[in-house]
Amino acid sequence: MGLLTIGAFAKASRLSPKALRLYDELGLLTPARVDPVTGYRLYAPDQLDQARLVAWLRRLGMPLARIQHVCALDAGVAGQEVRAFWAQVEADTAARRDLAAFLIDHLSRKDPAMSPTAEPLEIRYAALSDTGLVRESNQDTAYAGSRLLAVADGCGSQGAPASAAAIDALKHLETDDLPAGNLLNALDDVIEQAKQAVHDVARTHSASDNTGTTLTAMLWTGSQLALVHIGDPRAYLLRRGELFQITHDHTMVQSMVDEGRLSPEEAASHPQRSLLARALGPGADTTPDMRLHDARRGDRYLLCSDGLSTVVRAQDIHRVLSETSEPEQAVRELITLANDSGGPDNVSCVVADVMELQR
Repeated sequence: MGLLTIGAFAKASRLSPKALRLYDELGLLTPARVDPVTGYRLYAPDQLDQARLVAWLRRLGMPLARIQHVCALDAGVAGQEVRAFWAQVEADTAARRDLAAFLIDHLSRKDPAMSPTAEPLEIRYAALSDTGLVRESNQDTAYAGSRLLAVADGCGSQGAPASAAAIDALKHLETDDLPAGNLLNALDDVIEQAKQAVHDVARTHSASDNTGTTLTAMLWTGSQLALVHIGDPRAYLLRRGELFQITHDHTMVQSMVDEGRLSPEEAASHPQRSLLARALGPGADTTPDMRLHDARRGDRYLLCSDGLSTVVRAQDIHRVLSETSEPEQAVRELITLANDSGGPDNVSCVVADVMELQR
């Protein structure tokens, strides 16, 4: 079979002539020959497989630059790249789904700031932070109050003031009255304030070593807990004896697990397991995960820095949370577990129990 005209090739590949001209300009699908007189593009039949691959990848929504990269790979490696791309799409979709659920509650006027709870509830809480056994200073900040629970883990030379500044930016939520239906905007605003506070620390101290902080915080509204999460501090929920991790680590290694490039076991010992994909700081992706959790009497929440979660097994965390009655005792025992495991990092814990309102 001879060369195909652009019209015939477009029909066979299910790509429009306009798309083929664009892909030629981008170097993505170069014609086999261009007539020097007429300028007509002519394609070889053996280019159809690549053209159809381009068409399918576009239907997936893959950007053209990434398609160009995938088309240059061997089939097996190209398959891995498509898997990685789709894992990221699913992660982005999940984040949007959480935001959509948040918005539905908000716009349906089910916002916890204006919804009475059938059972008056409150939280009792405790927070504790420890330097650990290896680090010389503590860059973590932990806070617990009647409405705000938060853990931040700083990084860089000014990590300690960065984590403290981020949580300080949230503390006005303890005393401010949220206008009815305004919880979503309040959380969005407070993240911007925390981001600016961290930028101010980096600028004031002329920090050029990626100074920043992670942040996981929960705002108690009387019937629900609103979660904001950036980075790798974790939030867990103990409910009816079962422990659930309710945050997803924003780390490069976790992304590789999501994409199927690493197993969870490989990730646990990966040398770059603490490399962050999101954080508060100059140049970082500061997009937070946000969601609402309906509170039930008897629930216990744990917020912790990775100084706990990377060295203490989930079953040991579960045991401590299940067997200790008071939040103060729980945070002390969890930090002891981290230090008994070598204490290689700063460790911070916040434990909060949802209980019947004491009148």
